[in-house]
Amino acid sequence: MPRRLTGFTPSGDLHIGNYFGAIAPIVARQQAADTVAFISDLHALTLEHDPAEVHRRTLEFATLLLAAGADPDACLLMVQSHVPEHTELHYLLECVAGYGEASRMIQFKEKSRRQERVRLSLLTYPVLMAADILLYDTDEVPVGEDQRQHVELARDLAQRFNSRYAPIFTVPTAVNPPVAARIMDLANPSDKMSKSAPSPAGVLRLLDPPEVLRRKIMRAVTDPGTTVAYNPEAQPGVSNLLAILSACTGTAPHELAKNFDRYGELKQAVADAVVATVTPIQQRYHDLSRHPEHVRDILRTGAERARDLATPKVLAAKQAIGLVPA
Repeated sequence: MPRRLTGFTPSGDLHIGNYFGAIAPIVARQQAADTVAFISDLHALTLEHDPAEVHRRTLEFATLLLAAGADPDACLLMVQSHVPEHTELHYLLECVAGYGEASRMIQFKEKSRRQERVRLSLLTYPVLMAADILLYDTDEVPVGEDQRQHVELARDLAQRFNSRYAPIFTVPTAVNPPVAARIMDLANPSDKMSKSAPSPAGVLRLLDPPEVLRRKIMRAVTDPGTTVAYNPEAQPGVSNLLAILSACTGTAPHELAKNFDRYGELKQAVADAVVATVTPIQQRYHDLSRHPEHVRDILRTGAERARDLATPKVLAAKQAIGLVPA
């Protein structure tokens, strides 16, 4: 099967949208496929941040991946900054990237508008993302629409480098994550559930206590009327609840809608399903959290395995571009 790569930036808190859209697919395919999962801590530095929080969340995210079922023997699990080849390849790719390409990235435009002082890394991090992808001969990158442009940049840079210098890089393809990845904010169902949401009221965090999860779901915004139907355009609030229940149960949201006459019944069912889904993950997370050095050992081993793949790739790129004799 094709090699697939997924990264998790340690800013904000992982939520059920991250679980169903990214973590669960890693666990589902890891025994039969070539899978790379990494904590992209360098990407967290592109915006104002608390250094201690980046460090804490990096370990928290890795622990949550393990608690959710990621098997470090079946998939490659590591932290981006632990593998220096990421930044080394980043610079080599900057040497074939254009300023115009980077400045046209939609996320750069949106995030830079909201800041008085824009870090240069915010402009160049899509090239670092390309390095993350190309370093491991990645075939597929599951991304939402907000990141698809970055995968297109990785494709362009791979093709340009291969054409100008030597056929070094696999050209990746963006693939759609599961439909469940489009879980929306409970307080504002027109927006996707986000780790960086301004208010936590609509975000179902993986480490929220069960009573907090239930309270958020029971207070979720619904729609005018009383009919329970899956119609994201006309009934975004109710449809979002059905999408969450569908992700938890594996039953299509259209079918689930037939089981409910009132919004309250639906919310109660969603609350039960979400709590049942996250409780085992939280229990394993708390068990693993008592042994942080065990998690760090797993990450150290993952970094060593990653370097075994990354070192020859960077060497080949350096030879092709003229830094090292072939």
